[in-house]
Amino acid sequence: MKPTNWWRRWWKRQNPVRQDRFASLAPIASVLLFLSAIIFSFWYLRVEEIDREQEAVKRDVEYSQQRLRLRLLERQEQIMRLARDASNKDIDIKEFTRRAESLVMKNPELQTVAWVDDKRKILASQTAPSVLVSQKWRVGEVLKWGESENSYSLARDLMQPVYSQEDDGSLSIGSPGAGQENYARNVVLQLHTPLTNSQGRFNGVVMAEYAVESLLRYGVPTEILAKYAVSLLDSEGNLIAGQTIPKRTSIWNFIPGILNQNNEFEVPVSPVGNGLILRAQTWKTSQDLVGSGLFWLVSSLSLLTAWMLIGNWRHTRKRQQTQKELMAETNFRRAMENSMLTGMRALDMEGRITYVNLAFCQMTGWQENELIGAVAPFPYWPDEDRDQLMARLEEEMSGKQIAGGFQVRVKRKNNSIFDARLYVSPLIDAMGQQTGWMTSMTDITEPNRVREQLAASYERFTIVLEALDASVSVAPLGSEELLFANKLYRQWFGTDTNGHLSLVEKAGMLDIRNAELELDDVDALAGLPTESLTVAPAERAEIYVSHLSKWLEIRTRYINWADGRLAQLVIATDITTRRQAEELAAQQAERAQNASRLITMGEMASSVAHELNQPLTAITNYCNGMLSRIKGQQIEEKDLVWALEKTAHQAQRAGQIIHRIRSFVKRSEPNRTESDVLTMVNEAVELAEIELRRRNVRLSHYVASRLPKLQVDPILIEQVLVNLMKNAAESIDNAERPVGQRHVELRVVPKVVDQQNTVYFSVTDTGKGLPPEVMDRLYEAFFSTKSEGMGIGLNLCRTIVESHKGRIAAENLYNADEVVGCCFSFWIPSGGTTLI
Repeated sequence: MKPTNWWRRWWKRQNPVRQDRFASLAPIASVLLFLSAIIFSFWYLRVEEIDREQEAVKRDVEYSQQRLRLRLLERQEQIMRLARDASNKDIDIKEFTRRAESLVMKNPELQTVAWVDDKRKILASQTAPSVLVSQKWRVGEVLKWGESENSYSLARDLMQPVYSQEDDGSLSIGSPGAGQENYARNVVLQLHTPLTNSQGRFNGVVMAEYAVESLLRYGVPTEILAKYAVSLLDSEGNLIAGQTIPKRTSIWNFIPGILNQNNEFEVPVSPVGNGLILRAQTWKTSQDLVGSGLFWLVSSLSLLTAWMLIGNWRHTRKRQQTQKELMAETNFRRAMENSMLTGMRALDMEGRITYVNLAFCQMTGWQENELIGAVAPFPYWPDEDRDQLMARLEEEMSGKQIAGGFQVRVKRKNNSIFDARLYVSPLIDAMGQQTGWMTSMTDITEPNRVREQLAASYERFTIVLEALDASVSVAPLGSEELLFANKLYRQWFGTDTNGHLSLVEKAGMLDIRNAELELDDVDALAGLPTESLTVAPAERAEIYVSHLSKWLEIRTRYINWADGRLAQLVIATDITTRRQAEELAAQQAERAQNASRLITMGEMASSVAHELNQPLTAITNYCNGMLSRIKGQQIEEKDLVWALEKTAHQAQRAGQIIHRIRSFVKRSEPNRTESDVLTMVNEAVELAEIELRRRNVRLSHYVASRLPKLQVDPILIEQVLVNLMKNAAESIDNAERPVGQRHVELRVVPKVVDQQNTVYFSVTDTGKGLPPEVMDRLYEAFFSTKSEGMGIGLNLCRTIVESHKGRIAAENLYNADEVVGCCFSFWIPSGGTTLI
């Protein structure tokens, strides 16, 4: 007989009533379980329904908040635009009033827009017609003390728009709900936008008042107003606009997860922030159900089971968390040890290796199991250094550590040698007892190699500096010490700093030292940053040293010396030969310019003679006529005066021609002054017209108005213009153009070239243009297409233009494939803004 069967038979004999009771209770237990399942299902569906309603409320409220926010931001932008125009004085009070009236009429939520000056006085105000007379802001009134004045002060202090709420002290009745009326305070929302003057200082505010009730009515979509009880609350939760639903009490309030009996949601209205809150509540759409004890029993059992499960879960989670932390700590320590580039080795008190990290093994090439437990002599010791390393180990074991470590040689497993630096420190356990020694090892083979290379590089650098054909010296600021001087410096100035300081002083780059401060032993640069000095570009100057009879180019800059001191580097280069060459070149260029002007006038000699012959012939005729009439006593006084005036005019004309030619050809030093463009053009045109008239060429010129003055030598610019116009006339004459096509045009206009303002000159002719082979050699010295030309005219023109930082160019003009002329142009930088 099995024990289980025996026990069942004994239980039936002893407990027949209990057995029947358990049998009768089984269906009830099933029903209870079924009811529990039903209640749980109903609760779950109810929670889901409320969650959906709550999500719908949240979504609609956030949409309404976005609409309100956009409406407020749009009005704020309009007010700020009005304030900006008022600050910039683009509008006056009358225009402000007109625009404020437009804003109030177009936006029903705006009930007042006012301009308040920096004395809190209302300069202009526009109020909606619906506002009571007692609530209107009147022009000339001073801002009332209270919330408006506080917001005004805050906007003045912050210099940015400020929102505030203003209570007018009255109550309005909202929509009824749940059998009672909702009373809301009449609150207006104020926006203070600061005004600034031209210096950026506070100059008052533009104050706008929003009717909160209108803001709610027109800002929230009508479908949401019809669906929910929408209201606006202040920061303390008081109703200021809209309607609200009183709290409803039902059995669902006590069920976990169903806490919001009204399915309401509220959010702050931006940009007002927490000062204005938008809330929406759903109307009651379902009947409350009465709870039962079974529900609470199931809830209690569920809570008890949940509490037990949570306790078990917390315990399990704590254990798992502890295991994870232990594993993470172990992994962290292992990763840290494996990622270190410094080799670590631990010795016990007997000198036995008890620990090595991965870096130590990688450095030596030995495995961890080959090193743990090893005693001296260790396998990574070189054979020839064993005695020395053994003595060093004994010193370590006796407690004689060197603070800066010591350098040794280490042998790898493949018998290669590298240099290492060891640092030793005692190993202390948690009880404060020393259990051994910890040694860190760093491979310094590469630093040693770099140090040797730096030493060799320094030696090579010194050799190069000694061989330079320039004097190089370095001296610290505020000291008579010479930090460095190369061979040429020592030959020129000796071994002291007198030559260094003399070069700096003559070049006008004084050392930042002050004799009075040196007497007081005070550093002139104390506390000042030197980075800006050391990164500044080098200064240059050219000086003449009398005792050397040389011209020197001096370049200086500030550097940080190796010891951290600020020093001055001076490089002096002998430029005597270059200066002489430059002076000779300048003299030759000046001679060439004068020669070019003389050649030009020589070529124009016949034209000049013809031009002078006209006034001289007129003078002769007037004089002969007067003599004849005087001899015949047939002249009156007024006729004589008239003839003398004509004679004087012709003589003055001849004198002007001679004076203009003398000014053009006389030899003078280059003199750059602020020159008027129109004057230069007129002088050049009058000179060139002599030659153009002789060749029967018509000249037209156009000069733009209000051109800036140019910093040029006017004679040289006139020389360029005369040469170009003369060449144009010769090109037309050589092309044998008919009378209607013999035309030269000179234009002077402002133009932007390479992002700089310039004055642009162009001379256009109607000749045959330039052949391609001539175009390539156009500015070449002594190259000319004329049989009697010297080939220096255009070369000098380019030299003159480029010396004024300009450029000259030439191009042929085409009509289809036929060349119909040529255009020479050049531009001179104006250095300023061109006015047209």
